Amino acid sequence: MRVKALKSNYKPTDIAVGSARSCYFGKHIITPEDAAKWDKKEMLLNSIFKAGHHTTLMHYHFTFLIEGMSRLLIWRLLHSHPFYNSEQISQRYAKMKIENFTFPKNADKEKWQKYYEKMFFYYEELIEKLIPEIEKVLPKFKKKEAKKKAQEFARYLLPVGMNAHLYHTINVITALRYINAVKVIPEAKDEAKEFISLIKKEMIKIDKSLAPLIEFAENEEVVFPNIDMEKIKKQKNVKENVEIFDIVEYDFELNVNYAGVLRTSNIYLDEAILGSFNSYIKLSLSADAQNQRHRRSPALRPKLEDIYKRDYYIPPIISSKFQAPNSKKIEKLYKEAVEFSYDFFEEQKEILGFSEAAYALLNAHNIEIIEHNDFQEFAHKAQMRLCFNAQEEIFNIVYSQVKKLKEKTKLADNFMPPCVLRFKENIKPICPEGERFCGVKVWKMNFDEYERLI
Repeated sequence: MRVKALKSNYKPTDIAVGSARSCYFGKHIITPEDAAKWDKKEMLLNSIFKAGHHTTLMHYHFTFLIEGMSRLLIWRLLHSHPFYNSEQISQRYAKMKIENFTFPKNADKEKWQKYYEKMFFYYEELIEKLIPEIEKVLPKFKKKEAKKKAQEFARYLLPVGMNAHLYHTINVITALRYINAVKVIPEAKDEAKEFISLIKKEMIKIDKSLAPLIEFAENEEVVFPNIDMEKIKKQKNVKENVEIFDIVEYDFELNVNYAGVLRTSNIYLDEAILGSFNSYIKLSLSADAQNQRHRRSPALRPKLEDIYKRDYYIPPIISSKFQAPNSKKIEKLYKEAVEFSYDFFEEQKEILGFSEAAYALLNAHNIEIIEHNDFQEFAHKAQMRLCFNAQEEIFNIVYSQVKKLKEKTKLADNFMPPCVLRFKENIKPICPEGERFCGVKVWKMNFDEYERLI
């Protein structure tokens, strides 16, 4: 793994102390340059930090360039909270490469190499078999995208040990929380320790005054939450893959703030934030990786070991229910790959333990989460994920959430794709995607008519 922090003209602790002193200095603002020269800088820095006054440390952001991190660690640590921004290589649109995998510590590298090669063979085989089937269902002007669509579905057969490269931006406090949190991280433990070792070096390289704060974070007590998923499911009478409960109704109206691409509704908050609901969702690791990008839709994500079952997602176009000429062969290949993967994983978890063997789990592997949404955030999420360009599985999850909400509250009529809302608000162009237009005039359809195969 490689980690590099982009440099700034200012040190994080100079900005923190300058901003802290400015709160109580009547004459003028205290600049970072002023703070750097002040003889009591370190004393004030450590005093406010240990007292929990951390807003001053949120002004500075580290932008880390990360290469060679597993998707498993990105899912569990980097994207499991709201306080970040990332841009990472897409498995939907970029062809993956066999050399980009993480090997567990103490693993038989030769055996894992063979496993990764086998799964990569299945991945490439599925791409080739899916291309002609996808071409049949794409509109004529979209047929050139068949290969990328095939990659999108074939990626379900890639293990979460697959690496990614990304830009990852967090503030100082979040970086310190990472340092604290990895002590009890349930999966990818050794890789997490390596990552923390690298970011500590980068942080100290930028600002040596961060050293005592890092030491404090290393010694602070921390626990991983104990989430009893079966108890929640029993209490909420969960029967299906998507269930809605704990609805708090509060009337609100959509307006142009929601419809514009700037989403100014995030600045001008309205009554929508007073309405809310919770959801139980069973979804693949692949879909949840995208689901996490909705930072205002926080979710409980139990230890994978606590909710582990041989349970996986099969996309509709891969299912024999699709009834394409080759669908039975494609589904057979897909299931063969998944079962091979589970066999390998279960063998390795007895040798390495669940944490390290988890790299072998596939993107297709199903997990269970409990998600919380306020109505304003979900209005945004519905626009993003009911768009016909959204990934098919998460489209169907959000569709199910809205459908179930419609059974319980009329306010669910406010949750719609972007083109439908823009049409309602008379905003042009109706579809904001330009040349990426899906080819379906969704704004002319009833909600019950929405259907996605790819």
